[in-house]
Amino acid sequence: MTFPQLPGRPASSVAVVALASLLIVSACSAGATSGSPVPVASMGVASPATSAFDGWPLPGQATTTSFIPVLASAENVVGRSRFLLTLVDRDNKPIASPDRKVTLKMFDLAKDPANPAQTVPADFLWAIEGERGFYVAYVDFPQAGEWGVEVDVAREGAAPEAARVRFDVQEKGATVQVGERAPSVKTPTLADVGGDPRRLSTDQSPDPALYEMSVKDAIDAHRPFVLVFATPAFCQSRVCGPTLDLVKKVKAEEPGVTFINVEPYALTWKDGSLQPVLDANGQLTPVPSVEAYGLLVEPWIFVVDREGMVRGSFEAVVSEKELRDAIDAVK
Repeated sequence: MTFPQLPGRPASSVAVVALASLLIVSACSAGATSGSPVPVASMGVASPATSAFDGWPLPGQATTTSFIPVLASAENVVGRSRFLLTLVDRDNKPIASPDRKVTLKMFDLAKDPANPAQTVPADFLWAIEGERGFYVAYVDFPQAGEWGVEVDVAREGAAPEAARVRFDVQEKGATVQVGERAPSVKTPTLADVGGDPRRLSTDQSPDPALYEMSVKDAIDAHRPFVLVFATPAFCQSRVCGPTLDLVKKVKAEEPGVTFINVEPYALTWKDGSLQPVLDANGQLTPVPSVEAYGLLVEPWIFVVDREGMVRGSFEAVVSEKELRDAIDAVK
């Protein structure tokens, strides 16, 4: 789910239901012919570009064959970026799967729309096992502006296919980036609720160790930590629960690292359970730490070193290897 616009946050055009739904493609695409551009609504920040480039669809469209690429990163910024996307078919059904091998060709459209600036393989990750998946690639964006990605898909027994979509790379994003200092915020701990983790987490089986120390405490103590913003009960994408389960699994084997879970929305204890605090429009209310970290979607994981610097940042989904590698780097 995306967060409501917060005061002081740069305006964004993140899709209202970013990770909540894969019904991304406009209904009018159903009548499009194979290989023709179809309208799409990116799950990430849409490009404001309006320029035309030979061989590329207009912003908000994608070329396609049997699949349509859907960009899933909330934002792409200059430097090394973790690039997320998924695939849907022409009936808007999710079809990303491990048997579809994806390679990404990145084009700096203003510089050279005909030749890729880099070509990288994408790894497949299940967000919800057997139901919804994403492809993840690490790419380098040397400059801001209009970019395009050609998504090449290969599957055994089928002819290779490719589709193109455009996006925008920003000079600086809203979310705290790798290499930046982690905001020192007082996040809720067991000491605030009489030691009952059920009053801090909507996880059905909350691990008390995830609520022993606040972010501020960890930074002040120069302890490496993993910070996960996740709400199993109110995560419309249903990705928060699996993400938090993975974090708990990794935590069990990392005794030297502090793990902290923060519910990203204001909650109150009522009738024996946590209930959301809604704003005047009936919307969930982000907590102050969400604003401090500039989050655009949830779940999100940060890995922070002893000096309080962010060394890992994982939006929406993360592999066990990605998370363990980031933790090893901050021990």
